[in-house]
Amino acid sequence: MSAIAVERPGANRGLGALVRGVVRAVALVAGLALLWGLWEGYRWLGMRGQWTWPFPVNETTMPHIHTVLRAFDQPLQPGGPPLRHYLFHYALFTGKEALAGFALGALIGFMLAVVLAHSVLLRRGLLPYIVISQTVPLLAIAPMVVVGLGTKGVQPWVGVAVIAAYLTFFPVAINTLRGLLSPDPRAVELMRSYAAGRSKVLWRLRVPASMPFVFSALKISATASVIGAIIGETPASLQGGLGYAIVNFNQYYSIQPANLWATIIVCALLGIVFFLAVVVVERLVLKRAPENFA
Repeated sequence: MSAIAVERPGANRGLGALVRGVVRAVALVAGLALLWGLWEGYRWLGMRGQWTWPFPVNETTMPHIHTVLRAFDQPLQPGGPPLRHYLFHYALFTGKEALAGFALGALIGFMLAVVLAHSVLLRRGLLPYIVISQTVPLLAIAPMVVVGLGTKGVQPWVGVAVIAAYLTFFPVAINTLRGLLSPDPRAVELMRSYAAGRSKVLWRLRVPASMPFVFSALKISATASVIGAIIGETPASLQGGLGYAIVNFNQYYSIQPANLWATIIVCALLGIVFFLAVVVVERLVLKRAPENFA
């Protein structure tokens, strides 16, 4: 009696997920090693050839990568905690502001897109001003927002969150509007033929169709909210965020450049954390989409 091999789809999917995870980990390590090599190689060539364009290459402008990483363990003051202790708390503070701004901006952008999707007149009248709002330099708006809200008794970090929301709402509004208008007009007419009102067409057809567009915008806005929070901390004079750390370490850059580069790394990591959080939520939401159960 011959044995019959039974294929187990669940086991194959688990093995495939494991292989993909290993491949991604290897690719991540290889990418970091490549960036490390490019940095050190450019540094070696620049110092050997005494390059001055686009900037002079020396110990100050391009410190060793391992020197920057070692700075995380160095205390800012003799006997004090290491740099990573301060940067961790700075990142938490800035992350709170960015998260509040991200949530506020995403909500405003989504609601604005819903309103514009139901009125051609409003789209033609308001959309140009929404686009123009993003052409104003953030460095000019940030002081006005922070100082203006400060005169009303609002906490400075709230003003910083508003600045982060300012950078967040635009991509969410534009992409969500495009997603809400993406369903086939015949599908909209079919729902209306069954006496479906605007709210049912919105939540049963337009919103599900817009989810890929929304999450694409949220990925962009996630990192933009971190940038807005960091920039907004400068006029707010907050002594507890990554913006404060950048301004502070910039004053001592000529003698301790590694501290500023370490802060830049933490800023990048915070943006990556926000981006990955949106990716996780996207997979959970889109995994439950009706087309995935067919």
